[in-house]
Amino acid sequence: MSTVHRFTDPAATPDELRPCVVTLGNFDGVHRGHRAVLTQLVETGHELGLPAVAVTFEPHPVAVLHPERAPELISPGSIRDDLLETTGIDGLLVLPFTAEFAQQSPEEFVLRTFVEGLGAKAVVVGVDTKFGYRNSGNVDTLRELGARHGFEVVAIEDVGEDHRWSSTSVRQALSVGDVAAAARTLGRPHRVIGTVVHGHHRGRELGYPTANLSPDAMGLVPAEGVYAGWLTRLDLEQGEPDRTMPAAISIGTNPTFDTEDRRTVEAYVLDRDDLDLYDERVMVEFVEHIRPTLRFESIDDLLVAMAKDVEQCRAVLTQIVHS
Repeated sequence: MSTVHRFTDPAATPDELRPCVVTLGNFDGVHRGHRAVLTQLVETGHELGLPAVAVTFEPHPVAVLHPERAPELISPGSIRDDLLETTGIDGLLVLPFTAEFAQQSPEEFVLRTFVEGLGAKAVVVGVDTKFGYRNSGNVDTLRELGARHGFEVVAIEDVGEDHRWSSTSVRQALSVGDVAAAARTLGRPHRVIGTVVHGHHRGRELGYPTANLSPDAMGLVPAEGVYAGWLTRLDLEQGEPDRTMPAAISIGTNPTFDTEDRRTVEAYVLDRDDLDLYDERVMVEFVEHIRPTLRFESIDDLLVAMAKDVEQCRAVLTQIVHS
């Protein structure tokens, strides 16, 4: 796979990316709707013999302009960027978004970023794309500017199956623990990435040692409950033994133990008590919701439930592996 050039200033666009075809978006989650646009971007680049560049923002514009209603990001920062780099693009321009940046008119933005910075010959966007001061620019604006500045515009209709694929629908699904619905829109299991830290070691004492993710783990945490999923050790190379392993994942505050803990993400790798994962970076992926978080009257009742959880997780994940 070719290296993707990641940069933050259109004036410093690498020579090998000029001229290019370009797309624009927040791309939170890099879901199937986003991928439809990015696939068309790459195809258009191939047709024109030009590199494909995605343009996005950091932080999310709403977090700067209206922080009180900023969305919790599905795939913040580097997770989003890494997902974008798997789509076949050649370049990723991550523009620092500030209140001053937001004052640009649609034409100023297009001239500085697309025309002068990237040398765009084609712009591929979704039909509902808005840009520039107060989102006053749209696809018609792009077409007018393209006619003046020498780029064509390819507009992609909304796509989806039973509903429009959107970041909002993914957030709604995750908020109620429906990770399977989220995965259908994302085109992959939802993921959270963090460093394994020491917890209360209750799982180990009960015979189910868990990898506890650090409080600064990245990615939207689904609703409390038990999930079947995968744990991937990101410090290991692809193909190394024990890199990706089946797991039972718990999200909650351990109500059986009457603690005031924050909500935690912890994963028990099925049938493994020999792993030392402390200080490793891991990715936890959520495949299916098993049950809600419950309070148990006794440790024995909890152990019975945990054994049942493990068997259900094993059944779900084994079916995926063999399908």
